[in-house]
Amino acid sequence: MVSSDKIFIGVAWPYANGSLHLGHLAGCYLPADIFARFCRMTGKDVLMVSGSDEHGTPITITASNEGVSPKQIVDRYHREHTENMKTLGISFDLFTRTTAENHRRIVQEIFKTLYDKGYIYPREDEAFYCEHCRRFLPDRYIEGTCPYCGNKNARGDQCDECGKLLDPKDLMDVRCKLCGNTPVLKKTKHMFFALSKFEEKLLLWMRDKNHWRANVKKFTENWIKNGLKDRAITRDIEWGIPVPVEGFEDKRIYVWFDAVIGYLSASIQWANEQKEPDKWQEWWKNKDAKHYYFLAKDNIPFHTIIWPSILMGYDENLALPYDVPANEYLRLEGEQFSKSRGLAIWIPDIIKKFDVDAIRYYLSINMPENRDSNWMWNDFVAKNNDELLGIYGNLVHRVLTFTWKNFGKVPEQGELDEDDRAIIKEIEKTSQEVAEYLSKCSFKKALRSIMSLAQKGNVY
Repeated sequence: MVSSDKIFIGVAWPYANGSLHLGHLAGCYLPADIFARFCRMTGKDVLMVSGSDEHGTPITITASNEGVSPKQIVDRYHREHTENMKTLGISFDLFTRTTAENHRRIVQEIFKTLYDKGYIYPREDEAFYCEHCRRFLPDRYIEGTCPYCGNKNARGDQCDECGKLLDPKDLMDVRCKLCGNTPVLKKTKHMFFALSKFEEKLLLWMRDKNHWRANVKKFTENWIKNGLKDRAITRDIEWGIPVPVEGFEDKRIYVWFDAVIGYLSASIQWANEQKEPDKWQEWWKNKDAKHYYFLAKDNIPFHTIIWPSILMGYDENLALPYDVPANEYLRLEGEQFSKSRGLAIWIPDIIKKFDVDAIRYYLSINMPENRDSNWMWNDFVAKNNDELLGIYGNLVHRVLTFTWKNFGKVPEQGELDEDDRAIIKEIEKTSQEVAEYLSKCSFKKALRSIMSLAQKGNVY
């Protein structure tokens, strides 16, 4: 069971450059909401935050394609994301945005502190420069062939096919996303985060993480044991948070360094909005508090390596992640959902056509917790008709109808026979079982137990 009374839930921040799809919902927002609701029901003090990730090249590329400003793009999609979350019943305590002034201030403060401590330092490096566009190219402005899986449309920061994090120089057949020409490598200066200094601390921290999902623990341990490299955390773009160091004012802070700090800045913003500015410390400076982070598997290293390293370097009194129950991918009829490729079932569309409970049920019973799962339209219809309506809905309808017709109210308890005692015993057993599954973020098993009890209730 969840033992701590203070539960912090951080949910991955969606890019505000387009609509969300069902892969996002199944990957992090729905499981986070289920867990938050369970914790609240059991008397825990929950703080669940997220927000729109509004900086970086995904935003500027979309803005350039549409011929509008980055601010117009993020305003549009932050509004849409916020409305969608409310419609889907995702119970955030705060859903904010990385363009908030509070967030900018805290990111710059953490950056400057890490710089003053020597964890961030300047270094000359080679970066791709497009002579046709006359500019250095950030990661997302670079495309090429992935050296690991051969995907010809891998980005400069990550391959969507195999999920590998990449350095632009890892790619083969490199091309500029803007014009299609081959860029050249040129010298430039950037700020680097000394990730290598945290190897031993991370390995020590990882020792008691046996409650993590096997895929998350193995992925993280392999990353650390293969040797952590210092990472450039500034970019040559105009849209983003300025670097608070003299001589680097024209650079912007890398979006992933910026975004993960949102978990802390959102907590502080929430406390300020409650008119209790120190209240965030009840979760962040409390050794008994437990922090859970919900995300898809492509975001694992940012939450199990980069974010803990930032926290360790900035303030060792801040709470580190307790669990990172990252989900695998939801696929669409066997194909991978991809926001960048437009292969998706978009949330604004599906919530207009289907009941939210039907969507939540199918994603919950089919959640990609330990392996990829598929959204199959025929199965979606069948599971809702045969299970949600046919089993659970049928039980609720029969019980209420029987009670109303025969008593007109909830009747007084009578003598219990053998069948009564058997079903009560089953209810008690299932209640304990479901609580145990939910506390371990095993949502599919919890729901299957509930549906099994409903089936037995129909027989009773």
